[in-house]
Amino acid sequence: MAKLYFRYGAMGSSKTANALMVEYNYYERGKRALLVKPRLDSRDGDYTIRSRIGLEKDGILLEQLTAMTDEAIQAYDCVIVDEAQFASKAQVEFLVHIVDDLEVPVICYGLRTDFRREFFEGSLWLMAWADKIEEIKTVCWCGKAATCNARIGEDGHVVRAGEQILMGGNDKYTSLCRKHHMRGDLGPAEKAAGR
Repeated sequence: MAKLYFRYGAMGSSKTANALMVEYNYYERGKRALLVKPRLDSRDGDYTIRSRIGLEKDGILLEQLTAMTDEAIQAYDCVIVDEAQFASKAQVEFLVHIVDDLEVPVICYGLRTDFRREFFEGSLWLMAWADKIEEIKTVCWCGKAATCNARIGEDGHVVRAGEQILMGGNDKYTSLCRKHHMRGDLGPAEKAAGR
């Protein structure tokens, strides 16, 4: 029985690396997995899905997936969606259709919340509708579980307001535990770097 999975984690928890490894595992077993990402994530090019450790592979856009015929989707053994937090409610509904009606498993990777600790649209509906929800863990500078995504401003301090989506990596975001996110404490290494 196919399932909809939502594997979430804070920035730097290796979500994309996990997605690419799962796709490769399917390939090694002679199966076909379709890699997908939202159009909004164009940091590495329109179709490239790239992890911070250098793993990469081309996929298709989520917008292209929703335009595919059911028969074309059923040619795959699995659909893997990276940066799923950027999906719309309608796109998550389409992922549910793939699982429930086409019986193709869908594994989504993404952030649960933004820098203000508020849900993204895609994350909200994945949390509501996924059959299985799993956290991919990473740690704060203090060693505790990092569950929050802190946006770092030009002045080197934690940003508390602004547009929900600002594309970036380590230059704009870091993962913190809830305590240090609430305090805006980026830790000794960031302080030493002048942030």
